[in-house]
Amino acid sequence: MNPRSSIYYWKCDRPAAFHGTDENFRRSASEGQLLDLLRGRFPDQAVALRPAAGQGNHITWLATVAGTELFVRLEDGPERDDYLEVESRVLENVRALGLPAPRVFGVDASRKQVPFAWQLLENIPCPDLNQLHKAGRLDMARVAGDIGAAVARWQAIQPPGFGPFDPDSLRRENRLAGFHRRYADYFFLHLDRHLQFLVEHAFLIAGEADEMQAEIGRQRGLLALEQGCLVHKDLALWNILGTEKDIAAFIDWDDAICGDPMDDLSLLGCFYDGAVLARALQGYASVRPLPPEHRRRFWLHLLRNMLVKAVIRVGAGYFDRTDQFFLIGSGANGADLKTFTRQRLTAALKGLHDNRELETL
Repeated sequence: MNPRSSIYYWKCDRPAAFHGTDENFRRSASEGQLLDLLRGRFPDQAVALRPAAGQGNHITWLATVAGTELFVRLEDGPERDDYLEVESRVLENVRALGLPAPRVFGVDASRKQVPFAWQLLENIPCPDLNQLHKAGRLDMARVAGDIGAAVARWQAIQPPGFGPFDPDSLRRENRLAGFHRRYADYFFLHLDRHLQFLVEHAFLIAGEADEMQAEIGRQRGLLALEQGCLVHKDLALWNILGTEKDIAAFIDWDDAICGDPMDDLSLLGCFYDGAVLARALQGYASVRPLPPEHRRRFWLHLLRNMLVKAVIRVGAGYFDRTDQFFLIGSGANGADLKTFTRQRLTAALKGLHDNRELETL
């Protein structure tokens, strides 16, 4: 069974939970093999390798091949995850719509030559927008509208099934297809376990967890989707490259699923306030109409996504970090992130129960 078939979100549900904390060891173990691989792939070309500043699950490198710089990602987890192949197809489909995303120059998750999956991408020489935002240089209103419009455009990709995409289906049928027949089957994966984890680690009390679970159950009818759409599933400023006013690329599609049209917008709500969401909604609506019950759908998915993010933040020790960590704003600390996480969970629960306007966030 593919490990992606039974997870809601890879970073907290993968069998090797929170894998990869010792990145220096992982990097040194793979460097020589990666260099040999690249030299074999580009014979008679000068190849150089240096570490890149990735912040996700993967080991990242910058490879210079005959003067051209490529961005390299490695997946070395014990699950032998092959989702880089899926992500590469998603990137091709997104680019085919005219949306900005890196070109894929090669990918292999077979592990026949090396003991890790690898992906070669176009290197886009722009900072992520979170760096500009933390420095106070980002035109957030303009960028938020552009993000909303882009979300609406990539929702034209509507594969069969729901949840993560099946790499075997991609290889057999040359198409994206979700593992799950019903969206609710995907949405409820590990919900009980996520809530229990947060109670056991004293982030939530039992009554709070019960209230959240009950409210989600009352809104179950919203999950009866006949057709899903492409969802980035990790949409935030650090996964967008660009300048103070323009987007150069949407990156890190390795959690992409087929799901609800409000899910990506709810992910923006995990980090940003109602004013940003209002601009994103305007951008979305300039491309396609907002879906029925869009407010409740937003709050429902915000609550589900914030539970996942709380699990990750508790489990990976994010609340002990400083403002050098990408998730923490300038001048803030891990305790502030913990307070914000609890407040955002409470806001999502109240918004769902009361069907509040999204601008109230």
